[in-house]
Amino acid sequence: MNALTIAAAVAQLLVAAAFLSIPLLRHRFGAVAKAAAVTELQRQGIRPEVLEENKLRFDASGHEWWAPGSFAAVNIAAAALNLAGSPWGTTLTWIFSSIAFLANIAILQSQLGAVKSVRAAFRRKGDAELLRVDVRAFLQAAEGAFPAWTRVLQNVRHTVVFAGSALALTAAALI
Repeated sequence: MNALTIAAAVAQLLVAAAFLSIPLLRHRFGAVAKAAAVTELQRQGIRPEVLEENKLRFDASGHEWWAPGSFAAVNIAAAALNLAGSPWGTTLTWIFSSIAFLANIAILQSQLGAVKSVRAAFRRKGDAELLRVDVRAFLQAAEGAFPAWTRVLQNVRHTVVFAGSALALTAAALI
């Protein structure tokens, strides 16, 4: 086993951990974020039940868990195959490190445009009550319930996914 194979596998394991970090954070602090969002909705004169009625959550359920969990699982599988010397490791590295890199661009874009995308989602729901929500204040209340280091974790996560995916792809190209 050469150093490039080990580097690819380590990078993939770091990317897997990065993908799991935010769902774990949301699992731990999602209820507190929901409570803060409910308080903000009440301040705005909007029934808090609108969250449940429209299946709006702050925890790590649904796609907030299975999508990053899937990315983590395939990165772990590719790392294991790389360490086992299987040619499938390189193939999976090409496929899933590319997808992880591109998915992380979409995640970053979504985070940077959260207010706009939530407003659009509320419009798509067609719920008149959701249309009255001051989305910026609503999101700030929910985000403020997460620990102060959350933003640092998000930035580290993006850096690890981008750099780890690029390193794994580079190693796969040179193997």
